[in-house]
Amino acid sequence: MGKVKDEQLFSLLRNFLLIYLPNQRHASSNTVKAYRTAWNQLLKYIAGQKKIPMMSVTFGMIRYEMVVAYLDWLSEEKGVGPATRNNRLAAIRAFITYASACRPEYISLSSELAAIKIQKKKRFREVDYMSEDAVKALFAAPDTRTKMGLRDQFLMIFLYDTGARIQEALDVKICDLRIDKTPTVTLHGKGGKIRVVPLMKDTVQHLDNYMGVFHKGESVFSTEWLFYVERKGSRSAMCDDTARLRIQKYAELARENCPDVPERVHPHLWRHTRAMHLYQHGMDLTMISQWLGHKQVETTLIYAYADTEAKRKAIEKAMGTGLAGTESVNYTVSDEDMLRRLYGL
Repeated sequence: MGKVKDEQLFSLLRNFLLIYLPNQRHASSNTVKAYRTAWNQLLKYIAGQKKIPMMSVTFGMIRYEMVVAYLDWLSEEKGVGPATRNNRLAAIRAFITYASACRPEYISLSSELAAIKIQKKKRFREVDYMSEDAVKALFAAPDTRTKMGLRDQFLMIFLYDTGARIQEALDVKICDLRIDKTPTVTLHGKGGKIRVVPLMKDTVQHLDNYMGVFHKGESVFSTEWLFYVERKGSRSAMCDDTARLRIQKYAELARENCPDVPERVHPHLWRHTRAMHLYQHGMDLTMISQWLGHKQVETTLIYAYADTEAKRKAIEKAMGTGLAGTESVNYTVSDEDMLRRLYGL
């Protein structure tokens, strides 16, 4: 491991993540993880731009221009939306504010970063989702004769059936499952919120197959992770990066047989896809909102908007943008005084 060039940066970052956030701010483990992810990503980005090891990054390299470039890279290269971009910015600012409280020499840096504007979100953003044919193709992509193929297929089925966020799915333990007359799983969501989601009959059958291979003889009260990786005989929860890589691998395979499969299939796409399919099949938005764990039903309106937009595009494709028997008329305003008023001058 390389030598740390700026001991103060990494010491403050360690105290921020391990002491300040969990013990003084009482931040949830998910919040701490999100902040850690943001800073890991930012430091790797700076190291890549400077062509140096990550441990050689210093406070002096974290400037307004560098942070803006990182945020633009997130939007343009990684394809993240405004919400994720703004969350990353909030994590960066939070640490710099903490550092400036500990070391006054960083107050000017805190002021610099405060000038970065958050990205405004559209009220109803476009929702990406997959067709039902694409979902079937993805389910068929893993080789279920292998242990990893069986696990990966069930992970995708679980994400789709429950509409769980990736971290919610990876946080599920055996004891969170209830397989009786009404099979359910308890999901631990953002902000410590808990919701109980039903499991469909087909999902339960796949769960039985999965449990027979990965959790044979396990007690229903076990606190083992449902999805895990094993290294040197030791089990640990699967990380979201592993899940993303595995799902993307199957997307590339599935696209060979089904062109409907998007080029980029990320775990959250399963959540959007399931919600969209439920809405298209007649499920009430209020019920979908509760099922997804949204605080407000307004958040769920994106699915209604997306479905309406899809219908509008289909109509335009079939009939064009106009109405039968009508022609558009262009009006010309010649009065200069009127033009100034129209432009607010």
